[in-house]
Amino acid sequence: MFSKILIANRGEIAIRVIRAAKELGIKTVAIYSQADKDSLHLEFADEAICIGKAAASDSYLNIPSIISAVEITDSDAIHPGYGFLAENPHFAEICESCGVKFIGPSAENIRLMGDKIKAKEMMRKAGLPLISGSKNVIKSNDEALSVAKKMGYPLILKAKAGGGGKGMRVCHSDVRLVSALLTAQAEAEAAFGNSEIYIEKFMEKPRHIEVQIAADNYGNVVYLGERDCSIQRRHQKIIEETPSPAVNNRLRRKLGELSIKGVKSIDYHSVGTMEFLLDRKGDFHFMEMNTRIQVEHPVTEETTGIDLVKLQILLAAGEKLNLRQEDIALKGSSVECRINAEDPDNNFLPSPGKIEFCYIPGGKDVRVDTHIYSGYNISPYYDSLIAKLITKADTRSEALKKMEIALDEFLIEPIKTTVSFCKKIVTDSDFKRGNYHTGFLEKFLGTDEE
Repeated sequence: MFSKILIANRGEIAIRVIRAAKELGIKTVAIYSQADKDSLHLEFADEAICIGKAAASDSYLNIPSIISAVEITDSDAIHPGYGFLAENPHFAEICESCGVKFIGPSAENIRLMGDKIKAKEMMRKAGLPLISGSKNVIKSNDEALSVAKKMGYPLILKAKAGGGGKGMRVCHSDVRLVSALLTAQAEAEAAFGNSEIYIEKFMEKPRHIEVQIAADNYGNVVYLGERDCSIQRRHQKIIEETPSPAVNNRLRRKLGELSIKGVKSIDYHSVGTMEFLLDRKGDFHFMEMNTRIQVEHPVTEETTGIDLVKLQILLAAGEKLNLRQEDIALKGSSVECRINAEDPDNNFLPSPGKIEFCYIPGGKDVRVDTHIYSGYNISPYYDSLIAKLITKADTRSEALKKMEIALDEFLIEPIKTTVSFCKKIVTDSDFKRGNYHTGFLEKFLGTDEE
């Protein structure tokens, strides 16, 4: 087992990893930028070390500084959290070359699944159903138009190295396709350092369903149910839940078994997530794999009773899975709302600044993963996510009612947040009936999210 883990991240996920490590008896090191000198994760870690200026490129993406922090603190493992360097194969390789364990899959797996085109080809060979799309990156307008003519609209442009909704554009015409290609390439370059774009057939009104998996070094793989992540704004998830209102036991088993088949085909070792689109006919299609812990992992923890971050650490340490598929059962229903420092009434403009007053809700089966407190300054330099509110109950309707009450109690002043916006969604009649899809918020907001 590891003696000391350095957490190469910030905010709520850094605290989440610190808690898991402490339960395993492992010491922790927090890194921070100059902008995060008052962040709560520094208080809970055993050690803390500043690695650079506020900009992410100077701190949380600064690999030499992070490796130096590992050497200074004599850490023997790195947990990347999510975002930043979590899916950077070069970083995983550097960790390995420096003799420090990267808590995640191999660099080879990260690189393979990070290349969306290669990933789809590997899953096709493993027998997973795919969405039709271009077999190579698109290098010119003429090439894009040629693909569009063969496939037909609507189409979606996607970044080859993408994630988090960056470098994605839906197109319904030649004019839109040509104009969006350049924009998507520029956005992908800025976000991932890779401007390559490919084209996929755009599925209208699908559900976004993801399957949580865990795999050890000894060939054992299990799936831990699914999450419905269809409530999205500009391809960014806002609300997630498990089980999905659209997935029955038969479909759940089929999704899980195919996910295991895909994971085994690439000799994957760690926790991870297989993502699918479920169409209105009930057919599903592999979309991508995320080789890290997901933001929405708490809903799976709440319904399975399994600590996924502890499991991720144990798997990285070479432990054998102590879970059998028949031992895993979903109990009840769980919902997560992402609380962002954004102004929903002003086109979701970021709302950085000082929190003068903060009250965090509680009660039975109410969980809040966060790093904020009264007096905390929300930085303008990083992602706007400041908290995750999770509720659990025996039934979906009870979990939603708990969420409604918890959102009423969640006070963050004077910062603008998505608390009230999330309440509008969870109390919406269609959402309460489970009648939603990835385009739900377009109608809800009365906007065209293309």
